[in-house]
Amino acid sequence: MFKRIDHIEIIPCDFERSIKFYTEILGFSIKEKMAVAAAPLEEIAYLALGDTVLELMRVQDAAISAPEPWGTGYRMMALEVEDMDAALAYLAGKGVTPSWGPVTLGSSKRAEIRDCDGFPIELRQW
Repeated sequence: MFKRIDHIEIIPCDFERSIKFYTEILGFSIKEKMAVAAAPLEEIAYLALGDTVLELMRVQDAAISAPEPWGTGYRMMALEVEDMDAALAYLAGKGVTPSWGPVTLGSSKRAEIRDCDGFPIELRQW
């Protein structure tokens, strides 16, 4: 009945800056971008990475809410990487440093980074 997660929605503070971060640094591609006339929603962009999709939403007067890292609700998305050390070296070259880790957890490695709005992103090597 249920097949997979279709997409994850994020409301960034700066829509274009976020598109640039996800495409130029993390390698997402723009699948579709369109204006939307449904205030406060103004525009959406679907960004693809492999068979996963991230939906960025431009809304009027977007503001970052105070993070609660152990509160209920959305915590973070996770991106699988082929080689943690290579991924972290690449990101460092783009000015993105880990906010946590890397650590080895059993047979996997895990680290966290933050996007341009401070939203956490897990990196996982299996």
